[in-house]
Amino acid sequence: MTPDEMIAFVDELYELTGTGQWEAAAERLTDDFVAVEAEGLPMAGAYHGKSGLYDLFVKVMGMMDVVAMDRVETTAGRDHAVTILSLRFADPALKPAELCEVFRFRDGKCCQITPYYFDPATIHAAVAAKAAT
Repeated sequence: MTPDEMIAFVDELYELTGTGQWEAAAERLTDDFVAVEAEGLPMAGAYHGKSGLYDLFVKVMGMMDVVAMDRVETTAGRDHAVTILSLRFADPALKPAELCEVFRFRDGKCCQITPYYFDPATIHAAVAAKAAT
């Protein structure tokens, strides 16, 4: 895939997942797809297979009230793309979570997504805020 194709792919994947088109999203993932969330986060772990992205999405959205995912930019390299984004929460007192998501590609499909959070405390605060309601 060219860098432009990877960027278009990532844009489309965000669009599909953001509108609940999970079957179409799953078709863009490899059979051995994995999304990996770092230890120390409430959603830590590896989410495997074509349902892995959906499983992670449901878990995260069940733990915190995300009202917007603002994408800043996506850039791409040899076999990966990186998207800079910010998660805004329902409680306006909560600081947005700033992160980058790394997408890895193989044979025209996404085989891995790994998010990197600038400040994991923003995620913990959002989880605590939802638990308090």
